[in-house]
Amino acid sequence: CFGFPLSIFFIVINEFCERFSYYGMRAVLTLYFKYFLNWDDNFSTVIYHTFVALCYLTPILGAIVADSWLGKFKTILYLSIVYAVGQTVLSVGSISELSDHNQDGSPDNISLHIALSMIGLILIALGTGGIKPCVSAFGGDQFDDDQEEARSTFFSLFYLSINAGSLLSTIVTPNIRATQCGIHTKQECYPLAFGIPAILMAVALIVFVCGSKMYKKVKPQGNVMLQVCKCIGFAIKNRFRHRSKQFPKREHWLDWASEKYDKRLINQTKMVLKVLFLYIPLPMFWALFDQQGSRWTLQATVMNGDFGIQVQPDQMQIVNPILIVIMVPVVDYLLYPLIKKCKINFTPLKKMTVGMFLASMAFVAAALVQVQIDKTYPVFPAAEQTQIRLMNLGNLPATVQFEPQFQRMDVEPKMATGYMMFKTSELKSLSVASGARNQSHHFADLQGGKRYTFAFKYNGLNIISDVILDNVTSKPEKGNNLIRFINNNDLPVNVSLDYKNSVVLPPFSAGNYSIIPGGDRQYIIKSTTSISSCTVLAKKFGFGSAYTISIDDCTPGILNITYFEDIAPNSVHMAWQIPQYFLLTCGEVVYSVTGLEFSYSQAPSNMKSVLQAGWLLTVAVGNIIVLIVAGASKLSKQWAEYVLFASLLFAVCIIFAIMATFYTYVDPNEIEAQFDEEEKEKDKKNHDHHEKESEADSKM
Repeated sequence: CFGFPLSIFFIVINEFCERFSYYGMRAVLTLYFKYFLNWDDNFSTVIYHTFVALCYLTPILGAIVADSWLGKFKTILYLSIVYAVGQTVLSVGSISELSDHNQDGSPDNISLHIALSMIGLILIALGTGGIKPCVSAFGGDQFDDDQEEARSTFFSLFYLSINAGSLLSTIVTPNIRATQCGIHTKQECYPLAFGIPAILMAVALIVFVCGSKMYKKVKPQGNVMLQVCKCIGFAIKNRFRHRSKQFPKREHWLDWASEKYDKRLINQTKMVLKVLFLYIPLPMFWALFDQQGSRWTLQATVMNGDFGIQVQPDQMQIVNPILIVIMVPVVDYLLYPLIKKCKINFTPLKKMTVGMFLASMAFVAAALVQVQIDKTYPVFPAAEQTQIRLMNLGNLPATVQFEPQFQRMDVEPKMATGYMMFKTSELKSLSVASGARNQSHHFADLQGGKRYTFAFKYNGLNIISDVILDNVTSKPEKGNNLIRFINNNDLPVNVSLDYKNSVVLPPFSAGNYSIIPGGDRQYIIKSTTSISSCTVLAKKFGFGSAYTISIDDCTPGILNITYFEDIAPNSVHMAWQIPQYFLLTCGEVVYSVTGLEFSYSQAPSNMKSVLQAGWLLTVAVGNIIVLIVAGASKLSKQWAEYVLFASLLFAVCIIFAIMATFYTYVDPNEIEAQFDEEEKEKDKKNHDHHEKESEADSKM
């Protein structure tokens, strides 16, 4: 079909569905840990990177199993079943109703959900990692030797299917997660967000099985990684046995394997180890790169996602695949030719060094964004401190004097001061002067570590006041807002938001905070008293804010209200993350693509799988570095951690640049050709020797 074996289309569709399943699940994983399993940022990051590391360790196991025992088809089939089961278990584990016996929307037995989630993730890691090295190679097996051009086109289609699956899933699953679903109570829809990837994995499995009769199935021919490991192991063991000075030294320590292994394998292993030595600094790049799905996603949760449409924090990861599609052709067809015209020797190792530098700059950009975010965070009191603010709900200005001998504040009508910090033990009383009245108020039951609002007004006769506990200890999460009402009337009022969850407030009293979703939606506030009923369209609250809304009075049909900002909304826009994504993606393009190309160009053809395993291992080790730093870091500020990672990668970048200067490029094909010539000459000598022996025997 179109010059391709028909089986190829089953493999490409399978890959699209599998990548959709993996990246869709992974996109929402960090927020699932934080908001459903209620883990803190550090622990969520640790578990996320542990999972990613496992996904990049298991490909080595999958390659060995496929090449040595089961073959690629059976390995893909069996591990895809494991993969689909894992996705299903993860989806089931995210259903709160499994243990929500009191039907309050929160799991009563969180350990059950953690256990199911961890089992699911382990199965997913085995599945996705195990089939990773097999699917593309299995696709390549479907072509004959004379179909090189078609095979090359297949790998382009294969890569396109990976990016298409990643791109679509990163759009779809965060939106599904953000929707409300549930049997007893409505909450973020993690079961469906994980369920859709589970369904796609089942589809991938069915599609793969449907093409089984068309596949060309190559029998297992042994895994070269095992041969290389055995060769290295024997050389080390043999060298240790002959460590005495009476044994002459050999040119290279691998030459100690010559008693058991042929010269070709030993020299091929030397070439591979030479490249693998350069891999030692590489994990640090992946330590930064894979934080897109953890730290950067968590950073986006405290930013403004209003792009005209609401963008979810976990959707910002989509910037990377979009920029990849744009930047790869720009770099390959514009930037590299331009550098070549300038006669700059931009070698692969120099490209990789630049990629590392760009990634470190991406984290500097992330740190700068974090500094701006930190400026918007409210400061909450310590255990021995109390915060208080003054709220004048009257129509006349007032002067407030804190006793004993603290500051004096003028408060305009329908205005509030910011929160002021006091030592709880020292805050005794205050006096309010407004109109013709002066009134004192004594604080009796103020608690340390709490915020309070002192609301007051002059009503023409007296000054009435109330101390209101602001029961908020942190900025609202998930971009939600907190809204409460205070009754600034002489009569009780019935207040509702969008005609729901009405609350009756006595005169001059405040209700509790209610959570409303963030975004640009506007709500209708309705106020009803015994003599009037009126409504007003509220303003847009944005993301992550808290407001106290004063219900003042009604003018024919219109409710008059006053907004008091308790916590400012997220003011740093998510668009400010684009520069850090741009720098990191540029780094990925010149680092990752070049790294694989360099590795393949410097290794013998039969050793490419060894380098592929080594490359995947650097990704795994990079994620292990993140979980170690996140678990052990004592840095209290997130921007400082970003700077730490940027500094570490910059230092590694310098080390790698120095290592690269001492590297000598080789042509494996020439070396292989030399071995072929030597073997031919050896065979010829053996043949001539046998002929001479035969002639001598015939003469006798």
